Amino acid sequence: MTPQLSVVVPAFNETGRIGPYLADVRAHLDAAYPANYEVLVVDDGSTDGTPDLVRTTAAGWRELRLVQLPANAGKGAAVRAGVRAAAGRRVLFTDADGATPIAEEWKLARAVAKGSAVAVGSRYVDGPGVTRTRNPRRAVMGSVFRLAARVLVGVGVRDTQCGFKLFTADAAAALFGAGRETGYLFDIELLALADRFGLPVAEVAVNWAEQPGSKVRVVRDSVRMFAGLWRVRRHLQTAPALPAARRAA
Repeated sequence: MTPQLSVVVPAFNETGRIGPYLADVRAHLDAAYPANYEVLVVDDGSTDGTPDLVRTTAAGWRELRLVQLPANAGKGAAVRAGVRAAAGRRVLFTDADGATPIAEEWKLARAVAKGSAVAVGSRYVDGPGVTRTRNPRRAVMGSVFRLAARVLVGVGVRDTQCGFKLFTADAAAALFGAGRETGYLFDIELLALADRFGLPVAEVAVNWAEQPGSKVRVVRDSVRMFAGLWRVRRHLQTAPALPAARRAA
């Protein structure tokens, strides 16, 4: 049976955080999609025992499986590997730290049910009962980066970097098939490609709380990401349009 939902969780040295989050994921999905989902944890070359932890968890959870990359390749590469291995009618990728509670999935699912090909969890769209906690310094840098992404790449989505996005299977295949980015900029590339392909994107308010242990370093990675925006811009100038038949599907 084709799963209704595939959940892709990229993981690099996550033994301190992924265990509790997987427990939350299982509790939510068992209730919302009983026996009709799959969870794929993509290990991105971890050196801390993350694969062993996932294998142990999967021994008592048939819907969970481990996908391993031979070496650390980047978050974008890990998510792409998980999407390619996914079999669900819809594909959600979510960060292993659980910054966005898995229960927020229903909000994105509702947007897709209403006709969106992509639903993006957002920390910048207001919604009733929605709360967010974030380091002020990271919030400022995030705002600057959002402006740069809008100017250089033309992405209209306000929150490109929230690690909580849902795709129809067709949209996931088209976008991840055309994308090239292997690092943190893969989100921006996907959203820019969605606009180029004419795929409807919904930005959805979600609860979010910054978690300790982030792999992103504000100064170091900001320089790399700003420089990378030019690389994405150049790729988009040569990316093909989505064939009309697939766009209609």
